[in-house]
Amino acid sequence: MTFHVSRQAAASSLALAMAASFAHADSTPIDTVVVTASRTPQRAADVIAQTTVIHAEEIARSGAGSVADVLQRQPGIEISRNGSAGASTSVFLRGANSNQVVVLLDGVRIGSSTSGAASWNAIPLEAIDRIEVVYGPLSTLYGADAIGGVIQIFTRKGEGGLNATAAIGAGSESTRQGSAHIAGASGGEHAISYAFGAGHERSSGFSATKPGASGYNADDDGYRRTNVHGRVAVAIAAGHEAGAQFLHSRLRAQYDSGASSFDTNNRQDLDTASVFMSNQFAPNWRSTVQLARAEDKLGSFTSAAASGASQIETRQDEFTWQNTLSFGTDTLQLLYGHRKEEVASSATRALERERITNSWAAAYALRRGAHLVDVSARQDRSVYGDKNTGAAGYGYNFGNGLRATASIGSSFRAPTFNELYYPGYGVDTNQPERGRNAELGLRYDSRAVQFDATVYRNRLTDMIVSATPCPDKRDGRTGSCAYNVASATLEGVTLGASTRIGALRLRGSADWSDPQDNASGKRLARRAAKHANVNAEYGFGQLKTGAEWTISGERFDDAANLRRLGGYGLLHLYASWQINEDFSLLARVNNTFDKNYELARNYNTGGRSWFAGLRYGIR
Repeated sequence: MTFHVSRQAAASSLALAMAASFAHADSTPIDTVVVTASRTPQRAADVIAQTTVIHAEEIARSGAGSVADVLQRQPGIEISRNGSAGASTSVFLRGANSNQVVVLLDGVRIGSSTSGAASWNAIPLEAIDRIEVVYGPLSTLYGADAIGGVIQIFTRKGEGGLNATAAIGAGSESTRQGSAHIAGASGGEHAISYAFGAGHERSSGFSATKPGASGYNADDDGYRRTNVHGRVAVAIAAGHEAGAQFLHSRLRAQYDSGASSFDTNNRQDLDTASVFMSNQFAPNWRSTVQLARAEDKLGSFTSAAASGASQIETRQDEFTWQNTLSFGTDTLQLLYGHRKEEVASSATRALERERITNSWAAAYALRRGAHLVDVSARQDRSVYGDKNTGAAGYGYNFGNGLRATASIGSSFRAPTFNELYYPGYGVDTNQPERGRNAELGLRYDSRAVQFDATVYRNRLTDMIVSATPCPDKRDGRTGSCAYNVASATLEGVTLGASTRIGALRLRGSADWSDPQDNASGKRLARRAAKHANVNAEYGFGQLKTGAEWTISGERFDDAANLRRLGGYGLLHLYASWQINEDFSLLARVNNTFDKNYELARNYNTGGRSWFAGLRYGIR
């Protein structure tokens, strides 16, 4: 296994991480429970994969405008966005594309089958209880597209007594936010837990584009986002539970479509619904069944003529049956999955297809004293044939909080409907992309001090890119098309550290990466070689104050590395005051020094802005 990360880069990253502070997610404490890494609850101390957990309190304190803004401050994650928080957004995990990352919402896979990526701008931030990010290939557990990792978003659940919360806020660019939630659980033999919430946000935004951009218009491009969500679970008997959950989010966002006074409006709707049952059939056997549906609808129309609307819709129906068997400290998981993808389009009938994938997987986790071993294998059957993936990991606890890990794994990404069927561009013989990853990790956790270091290398082959001229000559085309002609290597070092000195809390992370196109030797577009997050938070009495610093090196907007996007550093300041047991105040200033930077060429980003909010909560 060869890594091309230079000693100088690794040393500088290590220095940044050790001197760094809180970046809203850091080395996950060993007593944290993590679900996504193995599809079953585990202590972080028993998880081999690199994992980050972001809790609701950290999200609220961040004052972020979107899920992508929260993720941007985490290790190994970069974003690209075409304007404000309501605009089209991409999330890169360890250099992997958005369509090479699986995104789950309460266990339900979300995303578009035409683009292959999740609609990050439509996910409501205020509904989130926590976010788990698991890095590295997880195709053996989650199937297609888990090349860079898996990001799972959990909404609120009911437990204990009544828990009612409400929040209102306002900020720059006429931003207004409001949300309310209620949750709880009843006791007794047939206990019922419940959680319901709703929220609304609107902002006048800023001009998405700059002069020189296609469709440039100097007016502001605002957005509105509304959501409702809920979950109910009933204890049928001891060890047996059934329930249902749903989420609906509606986004209306403007973007420039020319110098006229009329903008184009995006209509983005995200819907998930599922019913589930969990049964403890024996002391060592738990069975979990979930039937879920996710819908991603994207439409557009001009402000002048809504009748000219066009819409494309993805519907995913999924059935999952998971059996978890315990043998002492060991665990065996057997999984069956059935997923049906359907696309409907009012403008491009050729995309109106369906695809069915059937999957079988097995995973074994062995725990023997200081030794941790994970092995897993999976087969996915679909129209693109059978895809077999496997993974293995080993960890050793040296004692006193020090642990070393090593893992290997294979993964794949299924071609999107656009890459297969879009007229003049798709090629129906395209095969899945393939990934092979290897990584080493070192973790130290003394509770007072935490430190993580991970070195990884992910080799991708059969990547689908726009090939010019098109190698497929069946229809006589001479232009570009989607084709399996590329390969890439994603490698790097991720470091994280945190500590507490009295009332001062320090956390941070630093990344050095080299996401490279193997054919050209060029860096993949919109990804930096170095980026870091640092934070310091100080609390005295009921008041907490903090400062965050997000740092990114230069990137390139194109595959040829000709259009440079400069590096940037953003300083954010915040303060919160717990007025009494029920009320708290938050004030925040983002981009304090009004840094002018770009995440995509000729698209604006937010300048200096402020936000203030009042939160009420009672248990």
